[in-house]
Amino acid sequence: MEAKSSSESSFYLSGTNLLVLLSVALSVAAFVLDWTANRLPWQVTSLSLPLIICGVVTAGIGYGVVPLLVKLKTGQVIREDGPQAHLKKAGTPTMGGVFFIPVGIVCAAILSSFATNVVAVCLLSLGYAAIGWLDDWQILRRKSNKGISPRMKLALQIGFAVVFCLWLWWSQASITTVSLPFGYTLPLGLLFWLLAVFVLVAESNATNLTDGVDGLAGGTVAIAFLGLGALVAPTAPELMIFCACMSGSCLGFLVHNRNPARVFMGDTGSLALGGALAAVGLLSNSLWALFILSGIFFVETLSVMAQVGYYKATKDDNGVGKRLFKMAPLHHHLELSGWSELQVVAVFYLINVILVGVCLWLSS
Repeated sequence: MEAKSSSESSFYLSGTNLLVLLSVALSVAAFVLDWTANRLPWQVTSLSLPLIICGVVTAGIGYGVVPLLVKLKTGQVIREDGPQAHLKKAGTPTMGGVFFIPVGIVCAAILSSFATNVVAVCLLSLGYAAIGWLDDWQILRRKSNKGISPRMKLALQIGFAVVFCLWLWWSQASITTVSLPFGYTLPLGLLFWLLAVFVLVAESNATNLTDGVDGLAGGTVAIAFLGLGALVAPTAPELMIFCACMSGSCLGFLVHNRNPARVFMGDTGSLALGGALAAVGLLSNSLWALFILSGIFFVETLSVMAQVGYYKATKDDNGVGKRLFKMAPLHHHLELSGWSELQVVAVFYLINVILVGVCLWLSS
């Protein structure tokens, strides 16, 4: 009986255990990736040092900012039609992106010696963070789940994407040929710019949809950034530094966002993270890798699209349709199917690690 209890306790799943496991796994992975690529882990041009610096700084700053967000009454408004277990989260401060996004951006700019590509990605990330902040602020001001209108949010996202693509066209006009695995290429010409705008907007929204469970978006994005950083390292070391910094910032944020969360990132954080991932993918010509690394975000988005499409297609005479999922995005469906938040987060982390492994294998 005692042996059984000991065995169960050794596999106890908690937000803190997941954070520790993820932090150790990413730190070890960064060290191994640096070592195998003949990079010294304690040098600036590595994955390890920027990851650790940003993780520690973000976690430390969070201890001052989170109480401030509580005093400013930035409590999250919880959907009444969502999982009932989430209602207890009402009042948890949101807008956490205001402290961990700037840490990643500032550290990346400094550590990369303000490399042009990094500055461009940082500016785009700040632009998307500003859109998210505006949306979060409107939600708090109105005390409802409705922020700025979807049309305005989309217009602003497209606007920043177009500006970024104009700069990209001016600086790298020949980037219109997309690299694929196994040495294949796909010349797109002018269609590339339409794809680029779509990728920026879609990735930011997909990351935003994934942010619905304590620690889910922060952890999956941290994994994706580290994987993307390893992939772009040989051709764009400055973007590797940016990715490592953002991955570390996400880990530092998870110190406060792990289950049970003391703060949520809000649209301020999620929109910026998605935009940053897409921008790095475009600049490094790694769209195929971005697609695989974003598998979780892609499936989450598909679940929402399928839910809405199925509901509209099955409407009866009273205008009421059927639901394909118990609730969308997918993580809410899993919760309503009996999964705990921690189980959802743990499985999604594992899937993202596997996706990173697939990318590294294909690139080799």
